[in-house]
Amino acid sequence: MAEEHVLSEMSRELDELRRMLSDSDQVNRLTKIAGLLSNFQNDYHDFREICDNLYDGIHITDGEGRVIYINKAYTRTTGIQPQQILGCRVADIEEEGALYRGSVTAQVLKRREQVNSVALIFGLDKEVLVTGTPVFDQKGNICLVVTNTRDFPELKRMEQRLLVMAQESERANEELSYLRSLQAGERCMVCRSEAMRSVMELVQSVSGADVTVLITGESGTGKELIAEQIYQRSARKGKPFIKVNCAAIPSELLESELFGYVAGAFTGARSSGKAGLFELANKGVILLDEIGDLPLTLQPKLLRVLQERELMRIGGTAPTKLDVRVIAATNKDLLEEVRRGTFREDLYYRLNVVPVVMHPLRERREDIPALAGQFCRSFGEKYGKTAVITGDAMQVLTDYTWPGNIRELENLLERLVVTNVSGAITRRDVALALYPDTKGLNPGADGQGLRARVSAFEKEIILETLAREGSLRKAARVLGVDHSTLAKKCQGYGKEV
Repeated sequence: MAEEHVLSEMSRELDELRRMLSDSDQVNRLTKIAGLLSNFQNDYHDFREICDNLYDGIHITDGEGRVIYINKAYTRTTGIQPQQILGCRVADIEEEGALYRGSVTAQVLKRREQVNSVALIFGLDKEVLVTGTPVFDQKGNICLVVTNTRDFPELKRMEQRLLVMAQESERANEELSYLRSLQAGERCMVCRSEAMRSVMELVQSVSGADVTVLITGESGTGKELIAEQIYQRSARKGKPFIKVNCAAIPSELLESELFGYVAGAFTGARSSGKAGLFELANKGVILLDEIGDLPLTLQPKLLRVLQERELMRIGGTAPTKLDVRVIAATNKDLLEEVRRGTFREDLYYRLNVVPVVMHPLRERREDIPALAGQFCRSFGEKYGKTAVITGDAMQVLTDYTWPGNIRELENLLERLVVTNVSGAITRRDVALALYPDTKGLNPGADGQGLRARVSAFEKEIILETLAREGSLRKAARVLGVDHSTLAKKCQGYGKEV
């Protein structure tokens, strides 16, 4: 280039002068000038290297609009070679109309401010986005105009990629909101019994505090529902709510699922690594269900998360800070597990900050009618059926011991609603479902003798048939009894016919 040729000539002349002069002062002055010139050459070389490695095209003119420099990216974007425009005035190039139209240099020199525009590159029939910026000297005159050139098609591609990413992000957020709604549905709590009222009072008092809660109770008593209630009433509502069943995930996979791993941590690991469920729950709540089944080898790592509020991914070297509330649940006696050596004592006390004990359904029978009615209505809506539980049927439900607790009651009501055809769930329906081996006779549940139970069974069959058939004569024909006999029995039941 011309600048490099000039610099080279100056260096040669200085060397020549140094040989010619014998005066030491002159030699020293020339040596100093030579050093400054060498530094300038190095800086100029660095400038060229930096500019040639920029992604944007760079086009520089002097204060008169004469091109003094273009970088490699400018040639790549526009197809214009340095020898075509270096030393030429931009105005002359545009006037000739051979290379491009739409330069901002003239506008920058006239307006003395930054200018954005679109230029058309002839030959390539290509539009580029250009931004011209003035550089002023100490007297306020424009000494340089620096123009950035960006490829329009590339910008369009980037814009399209950003649009796709935004759409994917929006879709992911919608899916995440949906999954959160499934994870933390606002289900209604039934609190007729004193035991459940006490539990809900405790839930109300601890929901607002970010303390760890341990929920214990038999399987099916509603521990998960209590965790949801704590989440819904806390300041973290709307943030992630992640539920993990520690007994459902194979022990060899549980560590990576909970704590995640870095790239290449083990054979088969994702090349990008993976965030664990604790990280996904950050800023929100994580429910560790069946915590009593957590392998002993993972318990120290969980203890560190609870104590330090940070975790280490598998294969990682730097800890990840966490802001997550932990709720644990189990149907095991953790103190007994501690005595057996299968659960760490320090972890137990770290989890058991606020204990919530869920009583079995047989100890809170006052809740059974309300729960049964709630399940009956919800399954009726789900399956498009109308079914009502009769008083006698509700008594059978209340008398039952419910070893499977609320989950067993829910499953039974779903079956009774789906299979019901008369619109009434009767005592016989419930008894047949609960006591199939006794043909629906609830043995010893009410303390009645055989005659009383047979009479009650007969009454239930008669009233059920009458409700289904709609008239006394049709019911008598179906049951195979005389019309007058059936009428007398109905009158004895207090049934108008």
